[in-house]
Amino acid sequence: MSQRITSHDVARAAQVSQATVSRALRGDPKISESTVRRVREAADRLGYVPSNLGRSLSRKATGNIAVVAELGNLTYPDTLPAMHDELDRHGYRLLLVSETPDKELDHSLLFDGSVDGVILTTSRLDSPLPARLQERRVPFVFLNRVTRGVEADTVVADNAGGGRLAARLLLGDGHTRVAMLAGPSDMSSASARERAFTAELREAGIDAKDRPVIRSGLTHDAGHRGWGQLMGLRQRPTAVFCTTDAVAVGLLNAWHEQGDGPRPAVVGFDNSPVASWPTFDLTTIDTHLSQMARTASSVLVERLTALHAGQDPAARRVVVPTELVVRRSHVVA
Repeated sequence: MSQRITSHDVARAAQVSQATVSRALRGDPKISESTVRRVREAADRLGYVPSNLGRSLSRKATGNIAVVAELGNLTYPDTLPAMHDELDRHGYRLLLVSETPDKELDHSLLFDGSVDGVILTTSRLDSPLPARLQERRVPFVFLNRVTRGVEADTVVADNAGGGRLAARLLLGDGHTRVAMLAGPSDMSSASARERAFTAELREAGIDAKDRPVIRSGLTHDAGHRGWGQLMGLRQRPTAVFCTTDAVAVGLLNAWHEQGDGPRPAVVGFDNSPVASWPTFDLTTIDTHLSQMARTASSVLVERLTALHAGQDPAARRVVVPTELVVRRSHVVA
């Protein structure tokens, strides 16, 4: 039976210490590129495979970060790869914990020592999970969400600023009947977008009857249903603001299918990958999804590093600016 190759063997072959081997293979930026290259070449030549169990025991950690996400969200083709790459750069693995609106999440994985930290992307204002994580001393970071009464590291888009940008665009185009397909009122990001958008219209003198708000989910199906609700209004709006791109895409698809009269101006939110498809050419608010995801990952890694060193820094709040991306959907067709 062949002898198992260890990090000691790699250290001898690369002429470095065992500690340097460990740091080089997990991408420690303090290790020079030439040393990293020499260590990796030695590891490849010897067929060395790092032991996750050994690393977990030495660090009293698993190397795993859980991301609680809803897979139907159009933003995840941008956010998940960004989180994976940033965590991998620091030697962590991403574990995806899928959550759906109609199915309660099994939280056991988050509390049984399987993960070192958690990135929360689906929390509602009254979600119990963040408080439970704090009680169990599991480090976590909110990504574009917050929960009432829980102070924790948070990375959010300037959702209110984005709502104002959308309103000013439509007002500047002369619209006086502007509807909104709003997200759930218990979701912090959607709520901030709604409040800012509505306030901007009110300040511009648009009466409440001319700025109807239709409550919906954040999905394509919600936007599809929303089209029928909008067309059922006594006075049809000439413009619609949707609190996510998924809703906007659903609305545009419904118009293409049902095509009753001119299409209203449509503005989405997030600048998800589908927004740039020529079929939709969606004018939207860019939340810089990849940047937010990378930042949330690095904030969590920084907290884990601090905790490992016996420190417990105050919670951080990072706000990522939003910007308007003008395409064609805001033009009445």
